[in-house]
Amino acid sequence: MGQPLNKARHGRWQSKPWTPQGLCEEEQSPDTGGVIAQVVLMFLSSSADNDVALRPTISRVLRQRLKRYPGAARIDLSSSSLKVCGLRYNKSATSMSRVVGGVNTFGLGEWPWQASLQRNNAHRCGATLISSTWLVSAAHCFKDAGNPQKWTVSFGPYLKPPLSVRIVKSITVHEKYSYPSHEYDIAVVKLAKRVDFTRSVHRVCLPDATEVFPYNIDAVVTGWGALSNDGETPNVLQQATVELIDSDTCNRKEVYNGVITPGMLCAGYLEGGVDSCQGDSGGPLVTPDSRGMWYLVGIVSWGDECAKPNKPGVYTRVTYYRDWIAAHTGL
Repeated sequence: MGQPLNKARHGRWQSKPWTPQGLCEEEQSPDTGGVIAQVVLMFLSSSADNDVALRPTISRVLRQRLKRYPGAARIDLSSSSLKVCGLRYNKSATSMSRVVGGVNTFGLGEWPWQASLQRNNAHRCGATLISSTWLVSAAHCFKDAGNPQKWTVSFGPYLKPPLSVRIVKSITVHEKYSYPSHEYDIAVVKLAKRVDFTRSVHRVCLPDATEVFPYNIDAVVTGWGALSNDGETPNVLQQATVELIDSDTCNRKEVYNGVITPGMLCAGYLEGGVDSCQGDSGGPLVTPDSRGMWYLVGIVSWGDECAKPNKPGVYTRVTYYRDWIAAHTGL
């Protein structure tokens, strides 16, 4: 509810000392849905009053308050959990099922850090929310980084209609990036107005520069990219599970033949079938820790078409550029 504890005074006058008498709980079960709403009411009464006698009055006041707010209970979004990074508030049963070869996300809060970078109101790239004002994306998304006013950022699982939209204030592309190179493919985007964290819009966790993520673990890539090479672009956010692949394997002749550098990370399956694709660029590759907090391990960068055998997706390795992110955002 809006206030977890509501103070109610019994009577109008305070000629006697008033003291807390305790907590009164009331459960309301709607006729449909089988949902139980529990409300806790704290009340003050005269020290001379009998708290047992007051309970019918307290119960009546509580029911009156509940009748004012029909429908779903309002959630107090200032709770401390919203200050913690990397939490998902809506986890579908298929969230780790095996974007090309992916599945639709299923609601608000599924991947709350995912954002859409749009130019002239058209989706161009993905991005990841790392604070209330900063996002990280791929440098190759911005051939005109000097014109940030042409860009907006939208949040929510649907491109249309978006949950919320923000104007871009500035775009900082890695100073060593040179299109069409794949090296230094990272950029940070600052919003003109901060976003308020909710269960639907929330920041991901950033790893330390020294963090080592083991290979062959599952990670999730999300985005609004094509469902096949040069194929259809979905309106609803897609998700797919991939595996982190070690660089030695990815540099084999039949894979990428030595072009994978320390700033790059491969993820996918050598047999193909599941991959990021056009339009996913700049979006997140994330993996959870043992506490269920999700960390950004990669940024969708490049690949040889989409979901081909021996051609997994290649991502910008976030730990490699962690210090660069800190230097340009203060995070």
